[in-house]
Amino acid sequence: MKRLLSTIVLGSLAIGCLQAKTDKGNGYPITQVPFTAVNVTPGTFFGQRLEAARKVTIPLAFSKCKETGRYENFIKAAHPGEKNIFHGFTFDDTDVYKTIEGASYILQTYPDKKMKAYIDSVLNIVSAAQEKDGYLYTPRTMNPSNPPDWAGPARWSREEILSHELYNLGHMVDGAVAHYQSTGSRKFLDIAIRYADCVCKEVGPAVGQACVVPGHQIAEMALSRLYLVTGNKKYLDEAKFFLDYRGKTARKDFYSQSSKPVVEQKEAVGHAVRAGYMYSGMADVAALTGDSSYIKAIDAIWDNIVSKKYYLTGGVGARHAGEAFGDNYELPNLTAYNETCAAIAQVYLNQRMFLLHGDSKYIDCLERSLYNGVIDGMSIDGGKFFYPNPLASDGKYRFNADNTLDRQPWFGCACCPSNLCRFIPSLPGYLYAVKDNNIYVNLFSGNKSTLDVNGKKVSLEETTEYPWNGDIAITVKEAKTSDFNLMVRIPGWVKNQVVPSDLYAYSDGQNPGYSVSVNGKTISTAALVKGYFQIVRKWKKGDQIRIHFDMEPRTVVANEKVAADRGRVAVERGPLVYCAEWPYNDFDVSRVVIGNKLNFEVVNKPQLLNGIKEITTDAQALSTDADGKVQVKDVKLTLIPYYCWNHQGPGKMEVWMSKGLETMDAK
Repeated sequence: MKRLLSTIVLGSLAIGCLQAKTDKGNGYPITQVPFTAVNVTPGTFFGQRLEAARKVTIPLAFSKCKETGRYENFIKAAHPGEKNIFHGFTFDDTDVYKTIEGASYILQTYPDKKMKAYIDSVLNIVSAAQEKDGYLYTPRTMNPSNPPDWAGPARWSREEILSHELYNLGHMVDGAVAHYQSTGSRKFLDIAIRYADCVCKEVGPAVGQACVVPGHQIAEMALSRLYLVTGNKKYLDEAKFFLDYRGKTARKDFYSQSSKPVVEQKEAVGHAVRAGYMYSGMADVAALTGDSSYIKAIDAIWDNIVSKKYYLTGGVGARHAGEAFGDNYELPNLTAYNETCAAIAQVYLNQRMFLLHGDSKYIDCLERSLYNGVIDGMSIDGGKFFYPNPLASDGKYRFNADNTLDRQPWFGCACCPSNLCRFIPSLPGYLYAVKDNNIYVNLFSGNKSTLDVNGKKVSLEETTEYPWNGDIAITVKEAKTSDFNLMVRIPGWVKNQVVPSDLYAYSDGQNPGYSVSVNGKTISTAALVKGYFQIVRKWKKGDQIRIHFDMEPRTVVANEKVAADRGRVAVERGPLVYCAEWPYNDFDVSRVVIGNKLNFEVVNKPQLLNGIKEITTDAQALSTDADGKVQVKDVKLTLIPYYCWNHQGPGKMEVWMSKGLETMDAK
């Protein structure tokens, strides 16, 4: 108790009031709308996921933090001693921070006094574990004389390898800022500031400092965020140091993106999560410092990902070994890794690329990752998870973490469940963006929003059943200014572009269309502005915009350089990738030939998998009889959205299906 009180007093004296927020905004030309400005409509596609996170995922994560000893580690750290033994991984502290972050986002949408009080009780445990100088790292603090091997004998000594001290800082800061923005409470923010101050004092290029960079990136993004909240430039300087010195310290390898300085990198390599976080951090620092060399580097890296290393589902990371990117065009299906955290990192990266460049192609990629690679990682009810996300399953290959075949309620290494805890509730912040008098409508979901346009309030209400159909209505509920332009994203899939590269292409010859009307009057189609339909007018309360996108099943083929997909075809509808899975077909889905001419039927299934639209088509199933003779049977193939698979247990699943004998001929 004495230690706890002294920590609180010291923190109060040292920190005082927050500095004024920086006048640079977020540094980007375009401003992401804060999550606090958008309320997603319950029962909608995103509303269902927020509700699942609120009712199931976040309570589950908190309970697992208690059950698996994560809270106990903080309690031990508050009472250091030689008898204390650390249990778990050196990054387990972050599961607590990430869950608090997600719960903080949820509080904005669903105010809950009990949840807020519970977070406060957890923060009491966290605060008590913090050392006097701000350092907070339970693996070392609980038993400084005998820390676990991963932690190293002294602070920062194994940071570039396994200690994750700076990774812990990153997630602490992100959680603290979200908690502060949602609740107005400084309780978590003060803890994070003290640790950040400790890091700035002890880690850097000066004499007497530890000249190391994060072994696992994320602190770069977090410290940039802390700079925006506090206005204290030392946090931005520290983030830039972490980037500028990568490739110049003791560790130099592809796995950690340290083989060369970041501004010299042109290809996505190594651990896919670390890479995505680093590229996102580079974007943040570039925006806030004006360092164009960072932008040049991440432009090249982004192009490498989208043109050569990007799965149809928006996932990245071909290899289980090193949880890493593979070579160019190395995109296996059965053994694809596609870590859920890596898909989340792609959302972060593409959002930042949009904020830098204002091009809808980045939101197209964000949408693909979100609707397929990210939400596939969490079951529909919010209670079970995937760590990797393959594009095929034989029902035998144990692809999931902890050597499992199906969705799990938790993992020994629980980074993906806790990352979903924090990401899913943050979804409202991705729907809109603002630049000057332009309002960007990026993602489509039922919501009510209040946006700041040049210091004046504009309130919008959107209704839609997207992604199940392409009809969207946006009503101006309040307009303190009439002078704004509405920039409506026309998705790439409407413009016959699977991704903004030649990695994939539609193969069905369709030419979908779209229409936009205001107050019942159709607006003639004009040239898009970087992929956005620009509506320029004097707005008033009650104005209604209606948008329609043709949404039919489409067939997709991959670039011939992708060996795994030669002779195969995939099916998508709108932003959703579909798959064939065993519970919905009474034949072997891995031995299906769907041919070149397909007649798709879209079937509404409101009671299945929380409400979906199935796709059916005629196909042929191959099998062998008792004598080994090949049998060909005409069948009705049923496809479900990829994110829904494995809700009936393990078994066969295919995203890419044979379209003929070409598959057998492929080498």
